[in-house]
Amino acid sequence: MNKDTVVTKEMIAKFHDNYVSRGTAKVLERAILKNGIKATSEDPAVSQRLHRVFSHEIKTGKVSNQKHSGRCWSFATLNTLRHQFALTHKVKDFELSQNYLFFWDRIERANKFFDNILATADRDLHDRLVDYYLRSAESDGGQWANAASIIEKYGVIPHYVMPDTFNTEDTTDIAEVLTYLMKKDALVLRRLVHEKAGNEEIQETRQQMMSDVYRACAYAFGEPPAKFDLEYRDDDHKYHRQANLTPLEFYHQYFKTDLHDYVVVTNAPDHEYGKLYSLPSQDNVNGGIPIQFANVPFKKLQEVVINQLDHDETIWVGNDILQQMDRKRGLMDAKLYHREELLGIDFTMSKKERLETHQAEVTHAMTLTGYNLVDGQPDRWKIENSWGEKNGDQGYFVMSQDWFEQYTYEAVINKKYLTDEIKQIADQAPIKLAAWDSLQ
Repeated sequence: MNKDTVVTKEMIAKFHDNYVSRGTAKVLERAILKNGIKATSEDPAVSQRLHRVFSHEIKTGKVSNQKHSGRCWSFATLNTLRHQFALTHKVKDFELSQNYLFFWDRIERANKFFDNILATADRDLHDRLVDYYLRSAESDGGQWANAASIIEKYGVIPHYVMPDTFNTEDTTDIAEVLTYLMKKDALVLRRLVHEKAGNEEIQETRQQMMSDVYRACAYAFGEPPAKFDLEYRDDDHKYHRQANLTPLEFYHQYFKTDLHDYVVVTNAPDHEYGKLYSLPSQDNVNGGIPIQFANVPFKKLQEVVINQLDHDETIWVGNDILQQMDRKRGLMDAKLYHREELLGIDFTMSKKERLETHQAEVTHAMTLTGYNLVDGQPDRWKIENSWGEKNGDQGYFVMSQDWFEQYTYEAVINKKYLTDEIKQIADQAPIKLAAWDSLQ
């Protein structure tokens, strides 16, 4: 067994000699001290590589803005729906209520949380799975299937019917309340199980806990409407109105979409290709669409992405937005920052290695709306983000082909645009992933 290594004066002297042996060390030190690593290492040619002209582009309208929240997964899902509404009903900038979706997500997430706490009540409080559930008691983050399940169960409504509130635009306050409440409730439920309480007592207690969650959400977001009047003026200035619609009636009448027809196609090289994986620990809607991933090499993912875009349907994509991105200018390029060259340090890791070590994560969901071909091969892609119009070009980002390959992990594709091979993968019995898997 190796002994602990002590940092000695001799070692520090060697570190110093190695540092100053690089003739430009002091010049680089001054530049980095003044400007930071990113600005000093940025490739100025990136703007030329990522200019905003695309050979195939789906026309979409104004971007949405999730503000200080982690609701990108629901924004990207609603974006794909509103684009279909805009195309079918000729309403360019129609927007759906993200608040409505978020309200029901909080309710369904709490309900599943209490189920998970009861199901693991016989385990130690510091068991890894129990610890995972407690740590994720309240999170803004989510998967495409979470949003799809809520939409299929509760429908959708226009943004004007239930607009965002202070607490959806900044979820900090309500997240603190719900986190505290649900963790306290978890201890109560576990105690009842350990004390051999009857099922009726446990269910009554659990019901009151759910009522408390509902109350907090209603105060923070407003109660969702049971019915509403749909009113809009199309791009030809024609006025439309339909009264007393329920959210589900609106969804089924105006959106010709069955979200069960979509597959999350994934490129996760740390998992075996040609397999279907599931992540039941994050299935937050009982009886909803399960979280599943059909894992394929990147080129096969790209093939079905292009196929769906060619049929003028935008695409929910899951990416690691924290890598090689300029938020203000809306640029994503795997060679945007040359940190290795600047610092003289090797940062090289493969996509597989980044996932295996959790250096890579699916940190953000966006909407893919276009691409550019050169000699039959894509070199850049157009992205609709949900960070408002002040980032990128009126809210739209552009990513290079190598960024797409390195930092994109998921694309939600309609089955009719899949290859036969991926359809067969999607029909497999899924392999269940641990709650802490890299695809979480």
